[in-house]
Amino acid sequence: MWQIYQFPLCPFSRKVRLLLAEKGIAYELIRENPWEMREEFHTMNPAGRTPMLVNPLKQVTLVDSRAICEYFEETVDKSPMIIGTAAGRAEIRRLVAMFDENFFSAVTHPLLEERMMKRLVTRQSPDSRVLREAMRLANEHLYYIDFLIDNRPWLAGSTMSLADLAAAAQISVADYLGGIDWSLHEQASSWYSVFKSRPSFRPLLSERMDVIQPPSHYADVNA
Repeated sequence: MWQIYQFPLCPFSRKVRLLLAEKGIAYELIRENPWEMREEFHTMNPAGRTPMLVNPLKQVTLVDSRAICEYFEETVDKSPMIIGTAAGRAEIRRLVAMFDENFFSAVTHPLLEERMMKRLVTRQSPDSRVLREAMRLANEHLYYIDFLIDNRPWLAGSTMSLADLAAAAQISVADYLGGIDWSLHEQASSWYSVFKSRPSFRPLLSERMDVIQPPSHYADVNA
């Protein structure tokens, strides 16, 4: 069985877990806080980032969420998530990169720093200016999702793809940390509610990060 080294609010681990669940691949969770810089973890994974996947029987170790997702796309036929024409696959990869890079750097990472790391690690108060800017940029990304869903059933086209998984993974962490205002985003909210109702997403909604609790709407599939 695959082992996933991760922590509950790692958006890239969430993306991989969603992919594995959609493909019906069993896995075991192993808690790994990268900021603790465990020597054993860094020996296996010099980058020191989650997720890391290990299959002891196959003697395979995988790191980097996009490389991991591509590995399973190439080795597991069930529920393909990078599909369609060459142009369609390029669009999926474009959106995955946008959420993995742009959304993470502008929204998820600042929220994690201010509302998780400062509370659990450095024992500092969050910077309200950083939080306001992260929430403003989250709002801009949601407007873009509104636009996409106005023109497509799913973010990259007619079927669910890795783009949806990447977006939902990032947004779920931002939502957990109180960084999402859904009030002006009916299309994005409807898309995300459908995602929250999927069996692959339910384990994520039930997990909690130590003393940090999400807002009341977080696990409500109708919110």
